[in-house]
Amino acid sequence: MNPSKGRAAIIALAQCLPFPPHSGVTNRIYHILTGLQKRFDIFLVPFLRRLNHPSPEAADAAHAVLSRELVWTADPIRIPGEWNSVRWTFNHLASALSPHPFIRYEYADSQFPRAIRSALGKCTPSLVHADSLDLYHWFQEIPGVPLAVTHHNIESDLLRIRAGVARTFLVREYIELQARRIEALERSWAPRVASNVMMSNIDAERLRLIAPGCRTFVVPNGVDIDYFKRVGTAPTKSNDIVFVGPTAIYPNRQAVDWFLEGSWSAVRRAVPSAVLNLVGATRPADVSRYQGVPGVKVHGYVPDVRPYLQAAACSIVPIQVGGGTRLKILDAWSMGTPVVSTSLGCEGLETVDGENIVIRDDPGQFAEAVIAIVRDPARGGRIGSAGRETAEKLYGWDAITRRLADHYEELIG
Repeated sequence: MNPSKGRAAIIALAQCLPFPPHSGVTNRIYHILTGLQKRFDIFLVPFLRRLNHPSPEAADAAHAVLSRELVWTADPIRIPGEWNSVRWTFNHLASALSPHPFIRYEYADSQFPRAIRSALGKCTPSLVHADSLDLYHWFQEIPGVPLAVTHHNIESDLLRIRAGVARTFLVREYIELQARRIEALERSWAPRVASNVMMSNIDAERLRLIAPGCRTFVVPNGVDIDYFKRVGTAPTKSNDIVFVGPTAIYPNRQAVDWFLEGSWSAVRRAVPSAVLNLVGATRPADVSRYQGVPGVKVHGYVPDVRPYLQAAACSIVPIQVGGGTRLKILDAWSMGTPVVSTSLGCEGLETVDGENIVIRDDPGQFAEAVIAIVRDPARGGRIGSAGRETAEKLYGWDAITRRLADHYEELIG
C-alpha cells in the first residue's frame, strides 16, 4: 500500500507478526493496526513468534497480507530464544545474574533497531505505537514524538499469580524476581510515555497504583461482528462444550486444568454424552493427557473457530490467571453462543450475570451452570442472543479503533 498525501505517519512496534488474527494478541494487534490505517499511514516493525509462524512459508504469507493492508511492514525478526534452546537458557541465566528482566534479553536482537531505523528512513512519524512494554529496550530508538504503549495485562500482577502456583521453591523465587523487575519497569516507564493504552478500567486503576501520575486511556478488546456471526440455523440440541484458546499459553492451560479437575466429572455424570472440545494450539506433552480424559477432544490449532462456537451448547472461560478483556468471550458473544465464565475471566467486560453471561467461581457451581445450559437450550439461546446484542452495541472493532484514532490525533495535535 502506498502512503497517502497529507496523512500523519505512525510507526508500530509489535511483539509478533499479527496475521492471521487467531490468538488474543494477534487478533487485537491486527484489528487495531488495520483500523488505524484508515486514518494514518502505518509502518509496522514486528518480531516473529514461533508459536504463530513455525515455518518460513507461514511467515512469508502473513507478511504479504500485512504489506497489502498497511503502508509498510518490515521483514519480521525472530525472537532468538524461541528458536534456539541454548539461547533461551542463556537469556534466563543472564537475567538471573543481572539487574534486568528476562524480556530485556528475549527481545535483544540487533536486527530490530535496524528495522526501526529503516522505518524512520521511510517516514517522519508523528507518533510511535508500541504494542507491549516488553519492547522497552528499543524505545531509545524512538525520535522525539509521542509514544503510546499498550498493556495487554498488568504483567507484574500476572507473574505474581503464576509464582503463587509454581511447583518448586526455585521457580517460585525466579518468577517473583521477574515480577519485581517488571513492576519496576511499569513504575519507571508508565509516567514517561504520552499514553498507556489499557484493556479495562480495572487495569488502568492497577497501573496508576503502581505508577502514580501516569496517563492511561482505556481501549477494550473488540470483535469483528460481521465475521463472527451465526450462519444458518443453530442445532436445537447440543451436548458440545467448547474452550477456545491455545493451552500452550499458561493462563489457558491452567484454566482447562481447573475445569477438568473440579467441574468436568460432575458435568459428565449429569450429561454422560457431553463433549469438551479444546480448540487452540496445545503442547505435545498435553495432548495425550487431555485425550486420556473421557469426553475430551483435542482439536489443536484450527484456522476457523466459528463452527465450533456455533455447534456448542456453551463456551467456557474458567480463567484463574490474567487481566485485560477476553477476546474468547467477545467471539462467543458475537456468535450468539452462551458463555459460562469465572469473575476473572470476564473482568472488564459489560456483563450481567444470568442475562448475557453466567458467572461462577466455585468449581461445583461452575459445573451446575454448564449443566443447566446444556439441558435447557432455550435458556442458552436467550443468554446467547443477549451476548450478541452486547457485542454489536459495545465491542465492534470499527467503533473501538475510531476511539483510539481520535485519542492518537489528540496526542499528535
